[in-house]
Amino acid sequence: MNPNPDTLKPLPFYKSIGREIDVFEHAWRNQLPVLLKGPTGTGKSRLVEYMATKLKRPLISVACHEETSAVDLIGRYLIAGGETVWLDGPMTRAVRQGAILYLDEIAEARPDTMVAIHSLTDHRRALFVDRHNEELQAPPEFMLVASFNPDYQRGSRELKPSTRQRFIALSFQYPSPELEKSIIAGECGFEDKNLDRLVKLAERIRATSDLPLAETVSTRLLVDSARLIQSGLPARLACQSAIAEVLSDDAETLQALNELIALYF
Repeated sequence: MNPNPDTLKPLPFYKSIGREIDVFEHAWRNQLPVLLKGPTGTGKSRLVEYMATKLKRPLISVACHEETSAVDLIGRYLIAGGETVWLDGPMTRAVRQGAILYLDEIAEARPDTMVAIHSLTDHRRALFVDRHNEELQAPPEFMLVASFNPDYQRGSRELKPSTRQRFIALSFQYPSPELEKSIIAGECGFEDKNLDRLVKLAERIRATSDLPLAETVSTRLLVDSARLIQSGLPARLACQSAIAEVLSDDAETLQALNELIALYF
């Protein structure tokens, strides 16, 4: 199957934190689905984008939420011009195209979506489109990738062990300070004196256990802060807008975050 011309583009920036590129490529060659685990903003989605470009495959991404159903993924009949027509969902399109299908935050989706992917994540590699009376065999180039945040999902929706065992898995964590600096510099060319302060601020926030945060500061937020500083916004204001205000709405927590920011900027 020929690659989609849209995939013939320069590789997006991605800084490897381990052997995840090798594992991902071997999984694709062996037609194995991959589960990416880790906090928000640690590079899961960027890895998928990078690998789709590297492997010259179309990428179809779905941001899952609590209303995402099997019908949303597979497809449905619609009325168009007075006629009933079938419309493929993203999962069906991905199988037809031999694309990489990325289901982001899969644990958020409704339980019936898990049933829908089962036949694609075992030896069958098939998609049953019951409403269209069709069975699709996934081509060798097709790959299913899913992600979820174990810490965020704990106490909420979690992936069943039987579902997890259908994937090979890769864990993502926040990078070391030196690696994080290189990621920020590589992402937006930010290399001035504030780079070291920005990473040290992130370390401090992550290490402060008494801050009631659902999510701590991610590398993504540091990149956003760096972009604002680079464009001329004062560093303290950039961090307040791109970090503190994003992480919390609570007045006391915001005050604590802004005080930490003031220590570094």
